[in-house]
Order: sequence, then structure tokens, then C-alpha cells
Amino acid sequence: MIPVSVVVMTRNEAANLPLCLPRLDRFAERFVVDSGSTDGTPAIAADRGAKVVPFQWDGRYPKKKQWCLDHLPFAGDWVLFVDADERPTPALVGEIAALMAEGPDRAGYWIDGRPVLHGRPLRFGCWNRKLALFDRRRARFPEISDLDVAAMWEVEGHYQPVVAGPTGRLRHPMDHADEKPLSAWFDRHNRYSDWEAALRGDGRMERLIDNEAGRRRLMKRLLHRVPCRPLLVFLHAYVARLGLLDGRAGFDHALARAFYYWQVAVKTRAAVVRRAP
Repeated sequence: MIPVSVVVMTRNEAANLPLCLPRLDRFAERFVVDSGSTDGTPAIAADRGAKVVPFQWDGRYPKKKQWCLDHLPFAGDWVLFVDADERPTPALVGEIAALMAEGPDRAGYWIDGRPVLHGRPLRFGCWNRKLALFDRRRARFPEISDLDVAAMWEVEGHYQPVVAGPTGRLRHPMDHADEKPLSAWFDRHNRYSDWEAALRGDGRMERLIDNEAGRRRLMKRLLHRVPCRPLLVFLHAYVARLGLLDGRAGFDHALARAFYYWQVAVKTRAAVVRRAP
């Protein structure tokens, strides 16, 4: 067994969990931290051998990810956060197994998320990247002043844990393949854009970007300030990153990214107008 504890946070993930948990069988521990699901998610997790832990948010920090680090009875020190709609590829699982056997020389590792759209993994375009594997003794999710943004509720927003020490990047990805209807995907990104617009509107996003490091911080600062961001995001994903070679799925994914940033821009301007005297 790979000496890593996997944390899967859930709320009504019956559609995704049966496909996610089998990809995690080689890991020493699998925690499913559930927020009052009503669709049978806890029973699915228990039937597949995961340790089910109930969670009820109290409306304050720590939010759910940091709560997991603080309260779960981990057997070891290395933790992998996996969303219910993510599937670690066999190559990634093997890479983590080899890393743990050799002994990690970093405090944490970034993992690429490969989008799956219309049933096919995208080869090109823009993927996401998360600091998902790390030594829990050397990591903490920052407390962002965002409790006023109701849309983000109990889970930390689009930011990474702060890790005390150097980080690396794994070569193999996790597939991001949501089995829920596309309406759920759009609803989720509508909430994310509410959160991002609130932080961009009053300077909190700039302070959050300061927690990033190196090239990632530079790129986020540029994206934060550049004009015509939705158009540039589309062209970057569809043309510069060759998303056009993924056909219709590549076009739809690039357009969805651009639409997300258009939502952020519109909501940010609306927030600024509301605050104006």
C-alpha cells in the first residue's frame, strides 16, 4: 500500500464517487469527508472501504480542507486531496508509489488536472494545476477574508496551501471528469466567479496572489491586470495551447474558460458600482 492518506470531500457525489474511489485502492487510507449528503454518498463510500467522516461547517475558519488537516486521524504524514470528480490515472498512482518508496525530497507536489469533456480527455488546451500532494506537517491553507461571499460556503476558494519548503511537479495527471449534468458544472463556476469577483473588486485578490511563488505568481498578476482577459484566455487555450486540435471539445472548453472570466469581469464591475458613493 502507498503510505499516503487520501481525502475526498463530498456533498451529494453519488454520481462521481463510484468512479473515483476504485482509482484510490492502492493508497493506505481513504477518507470521505461528507457534508450531509442526501443521495447515498456516505453508504457508497463505506461500501467501497473508505472511512466516512461527517462534517458540519460552523460558518468560520477553518474551512473544510484545513479542518481535515487538523482533525482527521491520519496514520501518516503525507496527504493527497482528490475531488470526487477527479480520477488519478494509473500512471500517476504508480508515480506516487515510486516517489514514496524513494522518499520525497520536496514538501509538496503539484499535479496537473486533465479535463474530460464530452467523454474524451483533452490532449491540449489549458489544464489546471493543484498542490494536491504534500506533507501535512508543513502545509496550511491560508485564512482569506472571504466569509462575506456566501457562494463559496464551506470549502476554501481557488487557492493553494502554503507549504514550508520546496515543491515539485509530478509528470502524470488526474483526469477531471464530472458525471453530473453540465448544469452542475456551470452552477459551480457561477459560484466560483462570485467569489473571485468579490475578491478582485476590493483588492483582496492581489493579497491572495502574493501567497503564490515564482512564475505562477507573475502569471497570476499579469492575468489579474490584463485588459480583454476573456478574449485572451480563449486565444491562449484554443490557439496558443492548441485546443483546436481537440475538436469540438477543445472549442467548448476554451469558450467555457473565457465565459468564466467574462462573468468575473462583469460581476467585479457591478460590485465596484454598488460600493461607489
